[in-house]
Amino acid sequence: MSDIEIRDDRAAGRLEAIGDGTDGEVVGHIEYFVLESPGRALVPVHTIVEPAHEGKGIAGALARELYVIAEREGVVVAPLCPYVTKWAARHPEEAPAADPELLRAAKEWLVAHPGRF
Repeated sequence: MSDIEIRDDRAAGRLEAIGDGTDGEVVGHIEYFVLESPGRALVPVHTIVEPAHEGKGIAGALARELYVIAEREGVVVAPLCPYVTKWAARHPEEAPAADPELLRAAKEWLVAHPGRF
């Protein structure tokens, strides 16, 4: 994987990968929201990597960083994004499973906010 910088734009609900040598271009991102109830969780909804940058490990680096941020903040990740869900299943040592109640609440939040994603 080429060197990338990952930044968390919490206000926009985006974890962004900035490509090395791309003049600050965002080459991939995870869109997410913060669930507050019944417990605090980061909820990834979509992972997108620009076509010219696919196959470079960017999506995996983004997923890994999301779990690192969650651990640092003392919260869990409740993935609704199919990519993050699959990544977590392949990396259980880095990605603890979310409580089913949190996943249910995250799905309900998403339904209640149809224009958000």
